[in-house]
Amino acid sequence: MLRVRIMKGGSRGREAAHPLPKLMRCLLGHIRQYASIPVAKTSVAIDDEVHDKEDNQLDKDVGKKNSVWSWNEWDPLEEVIVGRVEGATVPKFTAEVKANTYERHWDFFSRCGGQLFPENHLKKAWLEIEEFCNILQHEGVVVKRPDPIDWAEVYKTPDFESPGLYAAMPRDILLIIGDEIIEAPMAWRTRFFEYRAYRDLIKDYFRQGAYWTTAPKPQMSDALYDKDYPMKNVEERNKLAAQGKFVTTEFEPCFDAADFMRAGTDVFAQRSQVTNFMGIDWMRRHLAPKGIRVHTISFKDPNPMHIDATFNIIGPGLVLSNPDRPCYQIDMFKRSGWTIVHPPKPLIPDDHPLWMSSKWLSMNVLMLDEKRVVVDANETTTQKMFESLGIQSIPVDIRHANSLGGGFHCWTCDVRRHGTLETYFDPMPDGQLD
Repeated sequence: MLRVRIMKGGSRGREAAHPLPKLMRCLLGHIRQYASIPVAKTSVAIDDEVHDKEDNQLDKDVGKKNSVWSWNEWDPLEEVIVGRVEGATVPKFTAEVKANTYERHWDFFSRCGGQLFPENHLKKAWLEIEEFCNILQHEGVVVKRPDPIDWAEVYKTPDFESPGLYAAMPRDILLIIGDEIIEAPMAWRTRFFEYRAYRDLIKDYFRQGAYWTTAPKPQMSDALYDKDYPMKNVEERNKLAAQGKFVTTEFEPCFDAADFMRAGTDVFAQRSQVTNFMGIDWMRRHLAPKGIRVHTISFKDPNPMHIDATFNIIGPGLVLSNPDRPCYQIDMFKRSGWTIVHPPKPLIPDDHPLWMSSKWLSMNVLMLDEKRVVVDANETTTQKMFESLGIQSIPVDIRHANSLGGGFHCWTCDVRRHGTLETYFDPMPDGQLD
C-alpha cells in the first residue's frame, strides 16, 4: 500500500505525518501497473484504527508476495546480499581509477594492477566479512552471496581490455526500488563484467516475481573519459566539481548504484567521478512512471564517488551529513523538518591502507531498522553518536575489508525490507530542490 506523508513543523518521522489523498491517488495511478500488492481506497475521513489495521494486513501481504521489496535505507531488514572478498584484484591504473584514488596510493596501483590484493590482507578481510554475515544471520537477516569469479582474468571488448575487480560491493552495482532490481552500468572498465557474479541471484529473484532492469551498457571507449582532467590540481578539480564536471564525460549514460540514496518516493543522486548527468537522467525517466522523483544534489567535494560516505539518510527525518563535504541543498531537508547530524571525525589510523576510499567509511553504516545500526567496532565516537540518537549500535570489525573500498553499506545490498512506499518531503518538481 502506498502511504504519502509530508514532514513539517520541525518534527521528524512518522509523528509528523499528514495524509495527502489527492497526491496519493495520483501516485497510485502511476504505480498500479508495476505493483503486485493490493491498493486500498483513500479517504480523508477514514477511521485511524481501521486504517492501521489495513496497513498492518497489507504489510504482511507485502512480505509474503515479494521476494524483492525495499523503498528506503531504514525499514526492518529481512534479506541482504553481502559481497565476497575472494579474488579481489587490484585495478589497472587507468584514468578513471587515477581520478578516484589518492596520490599516495598511485605507486601501488602502478605496480600491482591486475594482481590480487595482498594475500595476508585479503585473508583478514575474508574473516571479517564472514563474521559480519554470521552477525546479520544472528539478527534474523537472510544473507545471500554472489558467485566467486576469477577476476584476474583479462577480457577484451572492441574498445578496451582489462582484468576484473571483485564482487565485494553489491551496493555499487545493484539498486532496489520497491520490487525492482536495477543493474547499474558502472563507469570503471575493470567493473564492466561485474554483473556476472550476481546473475544467478538476480535470475532467482526474477523467477520469484521481482522486476529486473539492466541499464544501457556503456561502450567505455576513450570518449567517456576526459583525458585532460586535472589529476593533481585540487583547486582546479574543485572548480570543475562546482560546474558538475569530472573525469567521466557525457558521451553516454553511466552510473554506479551507490550514487543514489533512497527515501521513499524521493531518490537523491550525485554527479560524481562515476555517475554522469545522462545516467541520472536515465534513472529519473525510468522511475517517473512509478511516482519516484530523482533529485540531483551536490557537495563541496573535489573527488566524489558514491554518496553513502558523504550523505547517508538513516531514518525518516534523519540524515548523516559529512562535515567535510557540506551539501549545497541541505536547506531542502531542513524545510521538511529533518534532523541533520554531523558525524564525528573517523578514528581509523593514518597508516591503515585505504586504497580506494576515505576514512569517512565510518559513516557508511547499515541500518537493520530505525533503532539498530551496524557500525564499525573501532569507531567508538560514532557509536556514542548513535546512542545519543536512541539507536542501538551493533559493533562489527571490518577494518581490513574497508581497504577494498567500502563500509557496511557498500558491502551490502538490501534486497527486502518490511515496509511501504511513503513520501517524506514536501512535493517538488522532479529534480528541483528549491
